[in-house]
Amino acid sequence: MAADMEELKTKILDFMTKKSKFKNKMYFKDLCSADPDAKLRDIKKAATELVKEEKVVYWSSGSTTLYGLKGSDSKETDTFEHKD
Repeated sequence: MAADMEELKTKILDFMTKKSKFKNKMYFKDLCSADPDAKLRDIKKAATELVKEEKVVYWSSGSTTLYGLKGSDSKETDTFEHKD
């Protein structure tokens, strides 16, 4: 299962890299397009691991949750980074 998770994380990063030319922040539903055959729960776990690895940043307004590649937003502030 760990190899599958690593593969899913790679797919998500590749997808986000391609899309970052057009949008620097993405909704979770956008990340689901990275691997349409993957279960939503697995995509959520992979995205969370990427945030913990500091490859992806997480932002939430309370009602909206967005993900972005670390450093992809020139206006990125400390509030856009994941806090444990």
